[in-house]
Amino acid sequence: MATQLTRRLALLADEKHRAVLAGGLRGIERETLRVDSAGQLARTRHPVALGAALTHPQITTDYAETLLEFITPAQSDIGTTIASLDGIHRYAYSKLGDELLWSQSMPCALPAEKDIEIAWYGTSNLGTLKHVYRRGLALRYGKAMQCIAGIHYNYSLDERLWRVLAENEPNPKQLGAKAYQSEAYLATIRNFRRHSWLLMYLFGASPALAAGFLRGRPHQLEQLSDDTLYLPYATSLRMSDLGYQNDAQSGLQPHENCLDSYVAALTRAVNQPYAPYAELGTKRDGEWIQLSTNVLQIENEYYATIRPKRVIQTGERPIQALCARGVQYIEVRCMDVDPFEPVGISVAAGRLLDAFLLFCALDDSPAITPEEGARHTANFARTVKEGRRPGLLLDGDNGPVALTQLGADLLERIRPAAELLDSLRGDTVHADTLRAQAAKLADPSLTPSAQVLLALRQHGNSFAAFGLAQSEKHAAYFRSAPPSAADAAALDRMAAESLAEQAAMEAAPRTSFDDYVAAYRNSNLCHSTPTCD
Repeated sequence: MATQLTRRLALLADEKHRAVLAGGLRGIERETLRVDSAGQLARTRHPVALGAALTHPQITTDYAETLLEFITPAQSDIGTTIASLDGIHRYAYSKLGDELLWSQSMPCALPAEKDIEIAWYGTSNLGTLKHVYRRGLALRYGKAMQCIAGIHYNYSLDERLWRVLAENEPNPKQLGAKAYQSEAYLATIRNFRRHSWLLMYLFGASPALAAGFLRGRPHQLEQLSDDTLYLPYATSLRMSDLGYQNDAQSGLQPHENCLDSYVAALTRAVNQPYAPYAELGTKRDGEWIQLSTNVLQIENEYYATIRPKRVIQTGERPIQALCARGVQYIEVRCMDVDPFEPVGISVAAGRLLDAFLLFCALDDSPAITPEEGARHTANFARTVKEGRRPGLLLDGDNGPVALTQLGADLLERIRPAAELLDSLRGDTVHADTLRAQAAKLADPSLTPSAQVLLALRQHGNSFAAFGLAQSEKHAAYFRSAPPSAADAAALDRMAAESLAEQAAMEAAPRTSFDDYVAAYRNSNLCHSTPTCD
């Protein structure tokens, strides 16, 4: 009997449907700290030559003034996307002087909290809102945690593909096109939650960190050297409980059984007071210190490994966009920066993600119960802290299973999706990368996390020394071939236009910031009643 996966793969392999499978888009957001030639956090402002962080479409800042974020255009092939990312890096290096881009997800040795400068976006109400939001993050999570960098992978399938699937469902639900697409993306997200531990094993690259990063917090890490802490079998400390977490969010688990439920949970969180934040208030000595005293200041504060997304319109909030027009794409947020890749991610990793996400989109994806959700969370947590431990067991559907066996079985299930993608291209790049990932399951020393620990030993077991060496190596790579004249001119235009746009925003008449925040907080979020359990 054909499964949903085999039935859908066969449908999309049909000649008349192959064009819709070739559609879809891939985009990458890469975060990276600016550091000086000694590997210390840069103390300079965001370079004006790069444009305005508030309004530039491809070069901005994340939390800190020194935490750059590069955003590629959405492309139909990940190879093209990564080529765009490479071009942005080359342009940035042409404007950075002697500064370097930090090569790791975990930050360099950081100065005192007071000396980490929060990103500044100018004096417009929107710019001030973004800055105050980050002040709130500093209060809630500390500045060091906000200096962690990652790779965000934005993925969509052609909207026509969802219509093809809907028209060929054996037991169709009576849903409109928008609702069907949203439900299908939520099903993809549920399967991602089931299986994303595998990505942490295959691509996790942060088994160690600078000793000062934890700022005296209790931990169970081991001392690798005077300046470095680690766990011997960890894959991604960035994605462990040492990374993005706090008590307020610990009880926030908006499940993805349907969009209404997801939206309702986030809407509650941005409207629900949280006593420790209320004690701090929103202002101190007349200065805004956070946008609200609720569990979340805004919905983007929710830290998740994957999110449903919709491109927002001017003045629109993310939840409003999802409610009004449904899910447009998904954002995978758990990928570490690969310190061995100059742009932080390889084309091969992108190919694997494409096959993995297509599998998640096409395979059967029943609702996740709270008990099942806890099991998936535990598997993920176990993998990030001890994924390479010999004999490590994860909790499978029918009891404990060796991680290596569970991973090999999962790759075999993904293989037909990889082969279908290859059939569109007329080559074997997706199947080839699948075989390379299978080799990592057979030999953990091939994983990026193991390779990082090996490289650390070659640098005196110093995270700082390894990070600086890789940053210098990547800088030499980019500086050896500056951007083409055409690429440089295009990004120069974007920089000039972004500066002009910010200046116009700041010169325009506006309401008081207090009124602006009040209007933002009172903007019409979705208050629909969840229609799923």
